[in-house]
Amino acid sequence: MTEDLFRYSLLAYFLAYFMLAFVWRSFIVYRRTGVNPVVLPPSDDACGYVGRAFKFVVLGCAVVVLLIVFVDQAPVWLGAYPALQSWAVFSVGWLLLCISLIWLWVAQAQMGASWRIGIDAKRHTELVQHGLFSVSRNPIFLAMRGNLLGLLLVFPAAGTLALFVAGEILMQLQVRLEEQHLLQLHGQPYANYCSRVGRWL
Repeated sequence: MTEDLFRYSLLAYFLAYFMLAFVWRSFIVYRRTGVNPVVLPPSDDACGYVGRAFKFVVLGCAVVVLLIVFVDQAPVWLGAYPALQSWAVFSVGWLLLCISLIWLWVAQAQMGASWRIGIDAKRHTELVQHGLFSVSRNPIFLAMRGNLLGLLLVFPAAGTLALFVAGEILMQLQVRLEEQHLLQLHGQPYANYCSRVGRWL
């Protein structure tokens, strides 16, 4: 893959990923239900903190990708690791990016009207247990983890490593907060679900 092809493929990928992960599914759920699925209240509790911090991770991803695409000095600015730059690592990274995009799309579609960004404490949502949710309790977050790891592998650098670590910490916190909410919401059926299906896989 030539340098220019890599840059613009990465830009196209992350534009598609952002639209799919945040914009398109939000639009679909709102159009079908009249409910805004983006639930990120500006509170000072753990949920509010994680929500705000995750916005910075998303912004950081946008900045890093734009630097990679448009700034020739991006490897220097982002602290690239030349020792990790190989065709094998690069190929695994792109494979992860593609799988995570497809996985995300399928999981969001299977979640249907229950899909939210954040914790919706005001409305009852159905407990989704079919499809990808039969093998992972958090397939959407799993796809997002794969996305950040894929970015790190296609462009090994201190900047992409920082995004991966920050995303990992925040998603590990968020899924635990969401699981507490779902246990309160669904009770024993959710506890039974947790006993059958792993948090990640």
